[in-house]
Amino acid sequence: MLAVRLHARGDLRVENIERPAQPRSGEVTVRVTAAGICGSDLHNFKTGAWISRSPSVAGHEFTGTISAAGDDVRHVRVGDRVIVDSRYLCGACNACREGRGQVCEKLGFIGEAIDGGFAEAVTLPARNVLKAPEHVPDRHLAMAEPLAVSLHALRRLGAPAGAPLVVTGCGPIGALVALLASRSGHHVTLVDRNERRSARVAGLVAGRVLKMDELAFGSFRHAVETTGHEQVITTLVERIAGCGTIALIGIGRSTPVIDPVRLVEREITLAGCHAFGPELQEAGELLRSLSSQLDAFIAEQIPLRAVPEAYGRHIAGEVDGLKTIILCREPWHGGRDFPEE
Repeated sequence: MLAVRLHARGDLRVENIERPAQPRSGEVTVRVTAAGICGSDLHNFKTGAWISRSPSVAGHEFTGTISAAGDDVRHVRVGDRVIVDSRYLCGACNACREGRGQVCEKLGFIGEAIDGGFAEAVTLPARNVLKAPEHVPDRHLAMAEPLAVSLHALRRLGAPAGAPLVVTGCGPIGALVALLASRSGHHVTLVDRNERRSARVAGLVAGRVLKMDELAFGSFRHAVETTGHEQVITTLVERIAGCGTIALIGIGRSTPVIDPVRLVEREITLAGCHAFGPELQEAGELLRSLSSQLDAFIAEQIPLRAVPEAYGRHIAGEVDGLKTIILCREPWHGGRDFPEE
């Protein structure tokens, strides 16, 4: 079968490999239909930061249909369409036992710790799949995972109903955060260096766009930071109002950027947001009501063979849209038009 595998930093290959092994007890095999390219996929490709096995089939945002299941699997069955929990958990540490798998002591992710979804099929732990909502197209089901990340960030932020929000970064996560926030009655201000992308998101959520230096001191109390850029984080901390909260999602360099004295004197809260907790099921259900808006998020649809080239365009900053969807059923020749599902 066809698969896209990461061999080393900067070494991504489209290859014909053996189909996944038949599922054992507690496992399922998923015939993958659609997958999404995530910023963390690109980060791992550029830096090798999370390469723990090589080669590994990339991809943790995907959906598909159960084609085989272990005898003890009861919550899904062959023929079910599913959404996928990207977290690879130990299930035994205190965090896992307490339902905080996003901070599992041995946390890994599908596509890194085990093979992922940039392939025609993959075998997974059965606990990593949930039955998908009906009447939602595959291209939208592939967005369940980033939608759960966005929902988790807003929960961590804890902004009061109707409070204005600043969202820095208009990539897929920032855009989904803005969409969810606007649906909950928050007025959203967007900050992104890519003017076309920020204008696109602002149009989707009836938000406004500002440059970073246009954020007035004390003009906001709640922000979601998705870029991971140290200067963006520093500026938010400097300009947020007293008793404000910043939810941090973006992955950047591990470097000191915060003045702890300012945090204390201004009572500023920083909330780290790693993946998601119990939000995936809710995100899946939300897709039904969001489906009419999500096509505007899709920049293009591509076949598996085109993934390395798409990585290059993303890294070069040549993609103005929000999400690239991979259609994993061969043959498919890509394009903006959406195929029948």
